[in-house]
Amino acid sequence: MNLLVDVCLTPEWISYLTAHDISAIHWSTIGNLDVEDHIIFDYATEHNYIILTHDLDFGALLSHTRSHKPSIIQARVDNTTPEFLGTTLLQALKQFEKELQTGTIITILPNRTKVRILPI
Repeated sequence: MNLLVDVCLTPEWISYLTAHDISAIHWSTIGNLDVEDHIIFDYATEHNYIILTHDLDFGALLSHTRSHKPSIIQARVDNTTPEFLGTTLLQALKQFEKELQTGTIITILPNRTKVRILPI
């Protein structure tokens, strides 16, 4: 499983995820920080990444393209730091590993996690 952390999230996610044996890269090491979301979306699709984001635009891109890839994990909480959200994210990655490989949107909310199988 390879995660691509969006620019709206801290690069601190990389050390947190790799410490838990999850391959991850932050967009800032790949491209410009002000790039449009569709560029990140296309990169993730081409390189088989799952996008971790706080942004809702990736779901709209999936809806528009009616694609099965890339899978998206949306953190819809106020505090998106690894210290606050890390355990919840790790649980979601483990619980929905199969769905993430075949195409899904996982939305992490304050009190629950929602899963939507692609395409939408």
